[in-house]
Amino acid sequence: MPTAPSRNARQQTAGQTVAKILLDIKAVNFRPEEPYRLTAGWASPVYIDCRKLISFPAARQTVTKLAREELLEQVGAGKIDAVAGGETAGIPYAAWISDALNVPMQYVRKKPKGFGRMAQIEGELLEGQKVVLVEDLASDGGSKILFVKALRDAGAVCEHCLVVFFYGAFPGAIESLAQDNIGLHYLCTWADVITAAEAGGYFPAKSIEGVRTFLKDPVAWSVAHGGKGA
Repeated sequence: MPTAPSRNARQQTAGQTVAKILLDIKAVNFRPEEPYRLTAGWASPVYIDCRKLISFPAARQTVTKLAREELLEQVGAGKIDAVAGGETAGIPYAAWISDALNVPMQYVRKKPKGFGRMAQIEGELLEGQKVVLVEDLASDGGSKILFVKALRDAGAVCEHCLVVFFYGAFPGAIESLAQDNIGLHYLCTWADVITAAEAGGYFPAKSIEGVRTFLKDPVAWSVAHGGKGA
């Protein structure tokens, strides 16, 4: 299994907190016997629906607080002029986090609408503004690069992306983003969810073991179940 960078004690605690929230609101789905096909093309026995969080005010307030702490620690208050959400799942998170940081917000369209440098950006974006891209989750990082490019083309300085959930399984995500000078920050991974799911008895042991098998070699698992490979 590919390994994400080591995390400090605060980040580890945040990961378990977010994992339990996602499990409690039933945003986590384990289905080893009938794999999901992710947007990036990978086959996966697990699926996370971070959009569900919009319906749970207390839970989203906690996640927003943890996201604010992550950004202040890893990026720094003086290096965040605005927060931009990726269409569509990133938009509510960007709204909550920009409010928590008391900075402006924009959102980035998947495709341009009209012409000019702001064709993909909604909201006011000033030339040279330091913008953090916010999304709900990341698997291999491909869509993040496209959103960051749109922000940079519009004049933003965008070197950081925050996601609530990072698969932390498929290879190359952090590396491909780093090649484009984008740092990936996240609150929770599948490793966090597995730990919380086992401790809380959220799923049968057989289902959890099926996910562990996937995490040992996610690329081979994907190929064997009709998804893309490396």
